[in-house]
Amino acid sequence: MPLEHHPLTREFPEYRQKLQTLHASDPHFAQMAQNYESLDKRIYEAEDGRQAVDALALQALKSERVLLKDQIAERLHKANGKSS
Repeated sequence: MPLEHHPLTREFPEYRQKLQTLHASDPHFAQMAQNYESLDKRIYEAEDGRQAVDALALQALKSERVLLKDQIAERLHKANGKSS
């Protein structure tokens, strides 16, 4: 299976404009997005062998990324006037 990055714009293409708006106007959202992107980069580098991470630590990083993605999705839905 090929390695892939999971940027927010790819995970939420329908919210591309909302991602930009929230990133610029909501410091908490911007921090969550930055943390997500940083985690995604670390996971990619670990899976690619550029960063030494054991399987348990890699799984913890992936779990953290999923949690952040869920929190970001919730904010995007609320900002778009939808309930979760």
